Amino acid sequence: MEQQVVKLTDAENQLADLLKAAGANDASNALSAHGLPHRRIEEYHYTDLRTLLRDVPSDLAQANDRLPDVQFEGYGRIVIVNGKLVHADEIGGVEIKSADAAAKSVGNDQIINLMDGLAQNQIEITINTSLDKPIHIAHVHDGPDSVVADKVRVTTAEGVHATIVETFEGANARGLRFANFALDVAADAEMLHVQLDQNAEGARQFVQNTYDLHENANLRTLASHANFKLGRTDIKADFKGEGAHADFAGLTLLMDQQHGDFTLNVNHGVPNTTSTETFKSIVRDRAKAIFQGKIIVAPDAQKTDAQMMSQGLLLSERAEVLVKPELEIFADDVLCAHGATCGELDEDALFYLMSRGIKRAEAESMLIRAFLAELFDEMENEQVRDKLGDRVDAWLAAAE
Repeated sequence: MEQQVVKLTDAENQLADLLKAAGANDASNALSAHGLPHRRIEEYHYTDLRTLLRDVPSDLAQANDRLPDVQFEGYGRIVIVNGKLVHADEIGGVEIKSADAAAKSVGNDQIINLMDGLAQNQIEITINTSLDKPIHIAHVHDGPDSVVADKVRVTTAEGVHATIVETFEGANARGLRFANFALDVAADAEMLHVQLDQNAEGARQFVQNTYDLHENANLRTLASHANFKLGRTDIKADFKGEGAHADFAGLTLLMDQQHGDFTLNVNHGVPNTTSTETFKSIVRDRAKAIFQGKIIVAPDAQKTDAQMMSQGLLLSERAEVLVKPELEIFADDVLCAHGATCGELDEDALFYLMSRGIKRAEAESMLIRAFLAELFDEMENEQVRDKLGDRVDAWLAAAE
């Protein structure tokens, strides 16, 4: 059978050239052969990158040592500027080093190939003891419009408790960012991982988070989509030890023509593990929020308890929230469920508040905050909770 020839867009050709310039010839050839993911690929059905990513910067970001302002008081600080480690506080019990990015075999997902192929450095963090203060990893995209790729690997010792907060920052309004984060949660360890979108408006961002959970590990995560023009966060979790538990959460706040995609794959591979997945989206104007969530329960993973929920709030007629939850269960003694809701603000609740003398805009803000309360109430880290609250306030103010 004759192989179909893919006619590449200008953006695809540019990315293939950037991969070659980075020395990732196999990834460049794969992209040239297949092009960017499009709607005929199931995991990208709602995020057709051949259409959405029509132009990309022509250059890779140049490393520099410019430090951003401190965002979190009392945190251990690690700063990565344009893919290079430029600053790391001395944190007791934590080893931090930068190494050449490990070569990876080329797979079928061209976005993951771009992440691996363009990243020149890998930041390796080893947490050997429980930490009294959180770690803040600032990913900064600095300078003219460019393409940047970061790679971070975190491993923990058994029984440690720690918090990692990542921020994606920069004034690169047409920039393109790839970020790859991997966390290995050792037996009996307890981790909180938060990612905050602080990109410039107009930026494009693609993130992959991978988690390995061992015996009795406990993990909580929260990722946000708010600032970028186009973004996707791909979350993959693998339960490898009995007694492990994880809570995965996502917050989406979009307006105008922003496009945000959360794609989640949770693999319960061993017995007696539990997870929750809670993702909330609020969209207005012509923005589009996507949540694709899949829970897989392996044949031997008896006593699995996994509960997935996605909730969307539409604040205009042309806004969209697209949800595709999936369960693949191959064991017979499990407790698994998924649910999805999508709708407008409750007019009865609005009428009640307005009848008490509250203006409509303020009443809407009160209901929106109530909709998000579940995510915020679970966040014990006060500075992170304040950051999230400030972003909601700014989003509401911009919409008025």
